[in-house]
Amino acid sequence: MVGMALRNVRKSFGGLEVIHGVNLEVPSGELVVFVGPSGCGKSTLLRMIAGLEDISGGDVLIGGQMVNEVPPSGRGIAMVFQSYALYPHMSVYDNIAFGLRNIRTPEPEVARRVSEAARILQLEPLLQRLPRALSGGQRQRVAIGRAIVREPKVFLFDEPLSNLDAALRAQTRIEIARLHQTLGATMIYVTHDQIEAMTLADRVVVLNGGRIEQVGTPLDLYDRPDNVFVAGFIGSPRMNFLPAAALAGGVGADASLVGIRPEHLKPARLEEATLGGTVEIVEQLGEHMLAYVRVGDQLVVVKTDRQHEITLAQELPMTFEARHIHRFDSTGRAIR
Repeated sequence: MVGMALRNVRKSFGGLEVIHGVNLEVPSGELVVFVGPSGCGKSTLLRMIAGLEDISGGDVLIGGQMVNEVPPSGRGIAMVFQSYALYPHMSVYDNIAFGLRNIRTPEPEVARRVSEAARILQLEPLLQRLPRALSGGQRQRVAIGRAIVREPKVFLFDEPLSNLDAALRAQTRIEIARLHQTLGATMIYVTHDQIEAMTLADRVVVLNGGRIEQVGTPLDLYDRPDNVFVAGFIGSPRMNFLPAAALAGGVGADASLVGIRPEHLKPARLEEATLGGTVEIVEQLGEHMLAYVRVGDQLVVVKTDRQHEITLAQELPMTFEARHIHRFDSTGRAIR
């Protein structure tokens, strides 16, 4: 069953079109992540699904029903925002229960749903605390709990981890993944962080300029990007790009541009090298290192383990396996 679908959805502000005919189907129970750079349209698209933005064309379907004219409260969705938006004078219990009480849900049912959400999110010891007595991660879990008790058809997350520090982001990301496994619910998650996208998603939707560039599993996008934009956006550090003529052996003979991920460039003996350059920066990251190497007018990144002794200003010969090369034509499309 389709949990959510977009059919030729468009959005214009005056004469400026910002979402250009998006088509997407999300099966029931799937966690899909919208990812892309700032201004790509991912939050606008999410708000259109929620009913917080009017659509200029096309159809939005939730649970198989067209909801273009349905107000947000009637769409069967629950949304978690970047801001926690908790009531500071209410306990955790009352914050989670507020929406249910607002629609006059019987109190025994309120208690049952709040108790279940608290159990899932490990909030049971915190139910009587006020928000000011919680950490950022705990506050975000309360906001998620407020969404869970509504028992929605679709959960919508709009950059929910942006206000958290790095450690809490990682912890809360794990909790959201566990929540999805527990509930088996349809979830749409917006982020600009491609690491969040790669670690959370069943499928990733890469957006750019209000258009979908590619949809696929995280590893599909990493291993088989459709174009230069996706290849450069998915992966950290990003893929290296070089003119095909810069590579020895004719590997890129039918391409204008070739891409090589940092982990696929290997330090080599001079006689085995396919390309080489001068090391400008070395970053030691514990289990591995990143070397930034000047190759002609390009700065390429080599990711390798620390057994290699790489020093500033040294000449570094490098090699790679042909199967790891990504080739792109003059329009930036991948050559398969």
